[in-house]
Amino acid sequence: MPKKIVLAYSGGLDTSVALRWLKETYQAEVIAYCADVGQGEDLEAVRKKAIATGASKVYIDDLREEFVRDFVFPALRADAAYEQDYLMGTSLARPIIGKGQMEVVKKEGADAVSHGSTGKGNDQVRFELAYYHFNPQIEIIAPWRIWDLKSRSQMIAYTKEHKIPIEASLEKPYSIDRNLFHTSYEGGILEDPWKEPDAAMFQLTRDPEKAPDKPRYVEIEFSEGTPIAIDGEKLSPAKLLEKANSIAGEHGVGRVDIVEDRYVGMKARGVYETPGGTLLRRARRAVETLTLDREVMALRDSLMQRYAQLVYNGFWFAPERVLLQSMIDEAVRGVTGVSRIKLYKGSCTVAGRRAPKSLYRPDMATFEAEQVYDQKDAGGFIKLNALRLRIARSLALKE
Repeated sequence: MPKKIVLAYSGGLDTSVALRWLKETYQAEVIAYCADVGQGEDLEAVRKKAIATGASKVYIDDLREEFVRDFVFPALRADAAYEQDYLMGTSLARPIIGKGQMEVVKKEGADAVSHGSTGKGNDQVRFELAYYHFNPQIEIIAPWRIWDLKSRSQMIAYTKEHKIPIEASLEKPYSIDRNLFHTSYEGGILEDPWKEPDAAMFQLTRDPEKAPDKPRYVEIEFSEGTPIAIDGEKLSPAKLLEKANSIAGEHGVGRVDIVEDRYVGMKARGVYETPGGTLLRRARRAVETLTLDREVMALRDSLMQRYAQLVYNGFWFAPERVLLQSMIDEAVRGVTGVSRIKLYKGSCTVAGRRAPKSLYRPDMATFEAEQVYDQKDAGGFIKLNALRLRIARSLALKE
C-alpha cells in the first residue's frame, strides 16, 4: 500500500473526487500537484480547495514559458496536426505536467502517482508514459480504472455528499480543458455529433458572426521556424502566444469541431479553440513557401502525420519523436522571415510574406521578358518525364 501519493490536480470534477477517494481508500498522504500551463484560473483558490479536500501539501508550478518554448513551438515547427485539424493542446500539456509531477515525487520521496483521467481516454496514456519515462518503477494509481463511480453524474453526487465545490453540473456536464495553447470541450451534451455546440460555451474565441466587420492585418516574424515577434514587438514564447490568442480570438479564428480516433480505439467528438496556434501555423507556412526546399518540405509534411500521432498517443519522450524533432528542427533552420496575415470573421488568410534568404526568384518566375530561364528547356524536361507513360501507352495500343 502506498504511503505518499502525488496527484496531478486541477481542481476540477475528476481530480477533486480523486483526491478525496485516494485519501480515504489508501489512508495515505496525498500531495496535490498543479501545473500552471496557462489555464487562466485562480491557482491560489485551487490551492485552498485542494487543502480543504484533503491534500497534505500543494505544489503549484508556473510552467507557461517552458510549455510554449519546449512543447508547443517544437510541435508547430513540425506542422503537427492530428487527423489534419487538431493542434493537440491537451496532448502537448500532459507530458510537461507529468514531468513536473515526477520532480515532486523525487523531492518528496513519494511512492506512487495518480491522475484523474478516465479509462476511456487518451490522457491516461500520456500521463503514464511520462511517469514511466522518469521512473520506470513508479506505482501508478488510476482511480477511474478502479473505483465504483462509473459516470460523471455519479461523481457529481459524490462531491455533493462530501461537500466538494465543483463547476460541472447535471445540466452542463461536458468536460473542459484549458491551457495557453487551446481550450477543449468534450463529453456530456457534446456526445451527440449532430448537435451544434452552444455559442456561449466558447472561452477563447468570439463568435465569427459577431467578430469585427473590419479585417485585422497582423505580421508574425519567425527565426529558424520559431515565432519571435508580433507586429514588430519581440516577445517571450508565452507572451507571444498570449498575444496571438487575443488577436486571433477576437476575430473568431481557431475553432474546430471534429470526431477523432482515440488511441484506445474508439471515436470521440471534441470541440477545440486554438486561435493563436491557428494564426502562427498559417503564418509559418507562408514563410516556409519562400524558404524551404520543395523536397525538404514534402519530406517534413510526409512525416507530420507520424509525428502528430506520436504526440497524440503520448509518446513525447519516446526516442522516435525525439529523432523526428531533430530532423525537423534541422529542416526549418532557414525558415526566417515575416508573414502578413489577414483575419476576418473566422478566416485566417495569407496577405504577404518576405524572407531575407528567399528561394523565390522574381526574375525566374516572371511572365515578362527575362534572361535567366530558357523556355525551350521545358520540352526536353516534359519528354523525359513522359517516357514511361509513352512506353506503357505504346504497348497498350499494340494489344
